[in-house]
Amino acid sequence: MRRWPVDHRRRGRRRLSSWIWFLLGSFSVAGLVLFIVQHYHHQQDPSQLLLERDTRTEMVSPPHLNFTEEVTSASSFSRQLAEQMTLAKAYVFIAKEHNNLHLAWELSSKIRSCQLLLSKAAMRGQPISFDEAKPIITGLSALIYKAQDAHYDIATTMMTMKSHIQALEERANAATVQTTIFGQLVAEALPKSLHCLTIKLTSDWVTEPSRHELADENRNSPRLVDNNLYHFCIFSDNVIATSVVVNSTVSNADHPKQLVFHIVTNRVSYKAMQAWFLSNDFKGSAIEIRSVEEFSWLNASYSPVVKQLLDTDARAYYFGEQTSQDTISEPKVRNPKYLSLLNHLRFYIPEIYPQLEKIVFLDDDVVVQKDLTPLFSLDLHGNVNGAVETCLEAFHRYYKYLNFSNPLISSKFDPQACGWAFGMNVFDLIAWRNANVTARYHYWQDQNRERTLWKLGTLPPGLLSFYGLTEPLDRRWHVLGLGYDVNIDNRLIETAAVIHYNGNMKPWLKLAIGRYKPFWLKFLNSSHPYLQDCVTA
Repeated sequence: MRRWPVDHRRRGRRRLSSWIWFLLGSFSVAGLVLFIVQHYHHQQDPSQLLLERDTRTEMVSPPHLNFTEEVTSASSFSRQLAEQMTLAKAYVFIAKEHNNLHLAWELSSKIRSCQLLLSKAAMRGQPISFDEAKPIITGLSALIYKAQDAHYDIATTMMTMKSHIQALEERANAATVQTTIFGQLVAEALPKSLHCLTIKLTSDWVTEPSRHELADENRNSPRLVDNNLYHFCIFSDNVIATSVVVNSTVSNADHPKQLVFHIVTNRVSYKAMQAWFLSNDFKGSAIEIRSVEEFSWLNASYSPVVKQLLDTDARAYYFGEQTSQDTISEPKVRNPKYLSLLNHLRFYIPEIYPQLEKIVFLDDDVVVQKDLTPLFSLDLHGNVNGAVETCLEAFHRYYKYLNFSNPLISSKFDPQACGWAFGMNVFDLIAWRNANVTARYHYWQDQNRERTLWKLGTLPPGLLSFYGLTEPLDRRWHVLGLGYDVNIDNRLIETAAVIHYNGNMKPWLKLAIGRYKPFWLKFLNSSHPYLQDCVTA
């Protein structure tokens, strides 16, 4: 494919315009201007723009055209049309800016014709022919040169394009923030079916006093403090999610009767949680349900995080209507889970279970696929926390979570240190008490009263509190990303002991990633009449 010779009368104008676009490329502009720079450098005279093709190539159409490859191919009319269309869109902005509405209308009309032809080619699965492309490319090229003749002033063109691109970038950033906020609201919202289930279960608890006696028996079971058994803790207000975690754990355990689950929820979900776990069989494992409100010692005078959660300024920061740059740039701070005390209980495990020596912490958005009891025999080499490291990617290192411009952070921590994952952690509670990790956590929460060390979440204070006390586990123990990453290798998922739906696309939501949802549904007791009634309703 070759272009017709260049008209040398236009070379001077082309060089001037190429310089304009080269300067524009230095304004931190995204793809549009960079494309224009490259394209404009090769722009031809409209009467000499079209390329000749070998007729034998034109006669052969691939049976299944890959239109993406066609548009990116250097020898296709589709790519030439796409490039001309992009350049024409830039000149529509400039023409409107100079009130040349007729030229803007002509360019827009040709752009629509170009879009229509590209759409037809994609639908029929055949490349665009020379005869189809010729009138559009010729007409569009003529209009582009007309726009160049009318608006060749360097300073004007630069400023016009810069202002329009900045406006587009601002709109794109605003849309990104809105998308993040809406996604988090959806992720934290309780679907109607689960709300229905909670109501039915709460009604059962209230109308059947016999269950209260059974719950009291469970809470007084000696198994709850037997260190010869395998203890797991889950802190959640989501009945179904917690049920899947427990069910998947016992289903894959070699000896489920040796498992003990310690579940802490809030006052609202406590009755529903009790009713569900008392009415379902979990292969003889022991299950304890408690409410976070029972822990009277966990108050503002003892815990800095409780004090912060009750602080009006902190609540305004998380839920207020600020329009400050901090709030705009960090939309995740509006996530309600950061104001839930359940989210912070992981730092008080030794105090919640003072008689236990070792425990495995599980988030409510995980699914267990292997027997987890070997975790209890792992040698943590004197460390407190056994966790899977996440630093294969640079953004999971300490400097991405913490403010290293603050000397309090930079003087004590390595910015390149590996981050690790909360969600499946084995804790040596004896080592925890000896290292006084909870006091470390309180210290860092006190230091972060003004949110100058980190912005949000439980992972940053965890990285600080367990620094030097974390034992890296084999990555197959804990595979993350099923709540946001659509490209996780199935082989990695199949070999994982625990898969984690961290992210907004939770498996109990409609926005869940489809190919990962069956792993979660496999352990959902979908035959339960309440679940069937609520889903149908």
